[in-house]
Amino acid sequence: MMKFSHFIAGKLLLLLMLFNITAQAELSEEYRKSLTEPRLITEETTNKVCLECHNVEGATDFAVSEFDSGSPVRERSLYIDADTFMDSVHNETKCVGCHVDIKQMPHKKDVQRSTDCVKCHEENIQRMAGTENKVLTNISHYLDSIHAQPNKDNPDQVNATCWQCHGKHNVFPIDDKESQTYRLSTPETCGNCHDEIFKEYTQSVHGAEVKRYGNMEAAVCSDCHSAHTIASPEEDPVKIAITESCGNCHEEEYDTYRNTYHGQVSKLGYTHTAKCFECHEFHKTQRVDDVKSKVHIDNRLETCRECHEDATAGFATFQPHGHSHDFAKYPQIWIVTKFMIALLVGVFLVFWLHSALWFYREYMDRKTGKAHIHIDHNGDPTDPDTCQYVERFTWPWRLAHLILAIAVMVLTLTGTAVLYAGTFWAPYVMKMFGGPEIAAIVHRVAAVTFAGIFFGHLVVVLYRIFVTNRKTFKWFGPTSLIPRWQDMYDVIAMVKWFFNKGPRPAFDHWAYFEKFDYWAPFWGMFIIGFSGLVLWFPNFFAMFLPGWVFNVATIVHGEEAFLAAVFLFTVHFFNCHFRPDKFPQDTVMFTGRITMAEFKEERPFEYERLVKDGTLERYLVGAPSARMAKYSSILGGTLIIIGLILLFLVLQGLIFEVIL
Repeated sequence: MMKFSHFIAGKLLLLLMLFNITAQAELSEEYRKSLTEPRLITEETTNKVCLECHNVEGATDFAVSEFDSGSPVRERSLYIDADTFMDSVHNETKCVGCHVDIKQMPHKKDVQRSTDCVKCHEENIQRMAGTENKVLTNISHYLDSIHAQPNKDNPDQVNATCWQCHGKHNVFPIDDKESQTYRLSTPETCGNCHDEIFKEYTQSVHGAEVKRYGNMEAAVCSDCHSAHTIASPEEDPVKIAITESCGNCHEEEYDTYRNTYHGQVSKLGYTHTAKCFECHEFHKTQRVDDVKSKVHIDNRLETCRECHEDATAGFATFQPHGHSHDFAKYPQIWIVTKFMIALLVGVFLVFWLHSALWFYREYMDRKTGKAHIHIDHNGDPTDPDTCQYVERFTWPWRLAHLILAIAVMVLTLTGTAVLYAGTFWAPYVMKMFGGPEIAAIVHRVAAVTFAGIFFGHLVVVLYRIFVTNRKTFKWFGPTSLIPRWQDMYDVIAMVKWFFNKGPRPAFDHWAYFEKFDYWAPFWGMFIIGFSGLVLWFPNFFAMFLPGWVFNVATIVHGEEAFLAAVFLFTVHFFNCHFRPDKFPQDTVMFTGRITMAEFKEERPFEYERLVKDGTLERYLVGAPSARMAKYSSILGGTLIIIGLILLFLVLQGLIFEVIL
């Protein structure tokens, strides 16, 4: 009986196994049939349906060929790791939410990838109305970038899609080490397309820090090119932006670079000049002390010659990053900078105080009725001598003064626009002149004009001294501009008058402040002129001058020009136009004449001397015509207004570019 029951049980087990095999066969056949028969894909289709094929691990033939210019270049696997996908930021997103072009299963193996990341993200953000999300900004930047433009080899495709950078089914947060956009992974991600550049980068100091040492502070692609606002590096704005990006890490070096002519005109948008990556190389940047570096001491001259073909060895010793904060490293720069600061402070302290005291005393004298030139209610002098005029400047000197004034204003405008390139107004000035290159030409023409008038006047003066008036000229006489003891006495008398401790001093042909105005340009001409020549002809001067001279020339050229401009438009303008007795302007330099009353009041010693010598008659002239008076006032007023505008621009540049 026991044997019979075992027999029956065996038979039943065999029948059960046969039934199970048959059922599995039928199920397998049904399953295969479901994969081969068309199935409609809808929004309700689950990811499980897609993964029935795309999650079959080991199916090596489950791939498609990718083509470049008609030729297959690689095999793209269609395998999806379900676990990785579930760990990604898109784990709740349906496959059909991205692959909207797939309408049925099975589908062709060569189906084009047409996922629309932009549309999906925009729709999600719209559903979160009122919330701030930088995705919209990134989308906008991407659509305007070169990555979103049609590929030149395949116009039907863009240069780079979202998923090529962020990943396809493995999109992780940017701070996740598994993310393709993780900081240390960025170079490799970019290298998938830019393979040659990636090879160069990995051999650079930046790439070594990232790939070998995992330095999170080292520069990666997105630091220079940005993440979404990527544009062609051949475009001028991009060159400027990349240069500024260098300063995000190398702040001190960027600040010193900006103080050079290269950095100043680069800030103005002029890209045809040396920028960081042109000296240090684009992607092959090496440490300065590395013999492979373009700026290594052994390679520097060759690098300079890429732009300055005739550069000499002395030229290459210029310090592009020299500064005044390290005496041990840059002693010449330190000394010159401190000297110029002391000079500026000393000059302005003395002469602004002089002007302030002068204004106060004249104002008080006029208020108490002590004004030395009495006027009626119409503002006209009441002295009968006002009908007679004395010639003070002949037309050649007036013309020379006018040309000098225009030249100085042009020099100030074109020069300070470069000196303070970061101000709001500098780019507009450059555009007005047609760019830094044209502005430089205008600046040099104005400089040559100024020098021509300056040296031309010296020739005339010396001719008169040694030829025309050789027998009568006195080096320390009243008509000489050479300082004399009387000038010191006049200064003392002026100070006493300022404090109401003595009468107002009277002068001869030249007052002490007029002599200072005359001699100041000699100092300025030497300092500004010589430094300008050094910067204008660097190859020539580098043949016999060391490189630090160019650093010093850059400093003194700008600082002395600032001193000259501010002094002219404050102290000189005050002495001539803005003190109460002359306000709003004195047109003597345009008409060439003053009233006899004014002549007697301001220069009694000269008047008495001319009367005594019997030579007064030769200087007497008639009143300027109404037309001359009118246009002299217009011309003088115009120059004064321009000067004050320039003064504002210069001071604004000093405050916002240097002080702040």
